[in-house]
Formats: sequence, structure tokens, C-alpha cells
Amino acid sequence: MQELHDAPLAPLTTFRLGGPATRLVTATTDDEVIATVRAADEAGTPLLIIGGGSNLVIGDKGFDGTALRIATRGFALDGTALTLAAGENWSDAVARTVEAGLAGVECLAGIPGSAGATPIQNVGAYGQEVSATITEVVAYDRRAGETVTLPNEECGFSYRHSRFKEHPDRFVVLRVRFALEDADGLSAPLKYAETARALGVEAGDRVPAAVARQTVLALRAGKGMVLDPEDHDTWSAGSFFTNPILTEAEHAVFLRRVQDRLGADVAPPAFPAGEGLVKTSAAWLIDRAGFTKGYGSGPARISTKHTLALTNRGRATTEDLLALAREVRDGVHAAFGVTLVNEPVTVGVSL
Repeated sequence: MQELHDAPLAPLTTFRLGGPATRLVTATTDDEVIATVRAADEAGTPLLIIGGGSNLVIGDKGFDGTALRIATRGFALDGTALTLAAGENWSDAVARTVEAGLAGVECLAGIPGSAGATPIQNVGAYGQEVSATITEVVAYDRRAGETVTLPNEECGFSYRHSRFKEHPDRFVVLRVRFALEDADGLSAPLKYAETARALGVEAGDRVPAAVARQTVLALRAGKGMVLDPEDHDTWSAGSFFTNPILTEAEHAVFLRRVQDRLGADVAPPAFPAGEGLVKTSAAWLIDRAGFTKGYGSGPARISTKHTLALTNRGRATTEDLLALAREVRDGVHAAFGVTLVNEPVTVGVSL
């Protein structure tokens, strides 16, 4: 276990933003993770958990407390059952499941971050969400002071949300278990229209899992969503805003605003999101509100490849990023009456 003081946190995030932590501990075993958490709780010291840093916006003043970087390792396959240590690189783990001929997470390729973060955010992309394959999550329950195993149905999964995200100061994810599918090397049925189109097949079809993975990687790279240290378009947290979910009444008001602004023949994206709910596209809203690819003149700008990604062009501060995010959020609300919600977790700052 490594311990540093006044340690920079920016290099541990994909935004490469944020000030230092009073203390940074890097834990490589579950026991080290639990010991660090217990010590901080007993001393009343603020605690920040860091995995891959792909979903964090840390304030310029840093974090006055203990930052715990979870660097545990463990990839275990038993037939179609997969167990990942929280510190495992998620994208690498997806690649290994595809190499093993298993389906279920192949369309989640290229998503940066650690395996332990995936249930917190209920990570999803290109028609798949981890909640569809997670069987249970092993976590340290800070309230009970013990390690617990939560089956899928107790994780409170919903769109980009979970019990872990709802109670961020209670659970520290240690391990995640998945049930994958042996489909003779084929993918799960493709649910996302863009992926199916790129592959020249219909939604619901299966293709070789390796081909599905490579196709998703190519789609993500085209949007700046695959990390590249040399490409500032990837110095981001991926999608900065979640897709809004509206009630039917809110959706009706939204449609009137769209028609008033853009014309009666314009139909914004709409997807079923549960009984009485409709999901629309944050990217569409941002673009139609006037915030196009590459928008901005300062050190924080919208990606030149995707309107949902806010990026650090290399010299930005967290305040630069938040100023841009607020401008986009407020502009979308003024145009369409919809309030965008940030997807990344903010530390020491708020949108």
C-alpha cells in the first residue's frame, strides 16, 4: 500500500483536472481498501474513492482528506461466470471476455474506468447496460462495518443510477460478478440501431462478438470516446450529460417548444423509458440549442467529434470546464425547457 501527501489528483482523472489531495493511498488488496476506509471513518476524515478516474470532476482546490485509489486486480472466469476485482481496467476485461468467446458486455468496449465503477453508474452504451449481466456486487458497507454481497435485485439499478450512486458514502465496491452467455462466439442480440447499421444487419441479429466489439470501438473512436493521451478530444469524461427522461406531460410541453423553435416538421428523438416516461437525446438538445461540435473559445470546449463530450484542451481548470457546462445546461433549458443533469461525479464543486 502506497501513501503520498499533497498528492496531485489530476493525473488520476481522464479530464486531467483538479487540485491535490491531502493524502493519497493506493490500495492493491481488498484488505487494504477496507483498512483505509475504516481508518478514515473512525478518524472522521473525508474520504474520496478513485477508480479509473473517468467519471470525476475534482475542484481546483483539490480534496481535503484521504483519497483512496483502488488498484486491486483479479479476473476470474468459471464457465460463463465472471468475477472482476474493482480495480480491474474495464475495457481490458471486456476484451478478455470476447477472447473467451462470451457475450453480454462486448458493446461496452472502450469505456474508460475500472470494473468497480460500472455498477455504481450502471454503465451502458450501444444497447447494453451492466445491470443486465451483473449477478451480485461485493462491497464494504461503511454503515454496518462489514463486507456484504448484494444480489442484482438489491442494487437498485436504473438508467445511469444504482443504490451505490444513491448512497455514495455507504458502499465501497470490492468485486463485481457477471453472468455472461456462451453463444458460440456470437454477440448478444444487437439492440442499438447505430451498431446494427454499421454492421449491415438488423436490430436483434447476432454477429461475432469480436466484430461487435471492434465496431463499437470504431464508433466510439469516431466520437472521441476512446482515450488517447495525444488527442485532447478524449480528455473528457465521455458523455457529460445524461439523456433526459421526461413524463408524458413534460414531453408534450417539450414538443411544443421544439415546434416553436425549429418548426412543426421537426421531431426530436424519443425512446420509451418505462411506464409514462419518454427519454430524449441530450446530444440532440445541445446541438439544436446552438452548441455544436467544437463550441467554445477557451481552454475547455465541446469535443470536435461529439456534442455530449466536454473536453480539456490541455490548459483548462475545473472552473473553465464548469463554466462551459453551465453555459450549455442553461442554454438548453432556455431553448427547450429541459434541464440537463451532469453524469460525472463532482468533488468539491457543483454544476
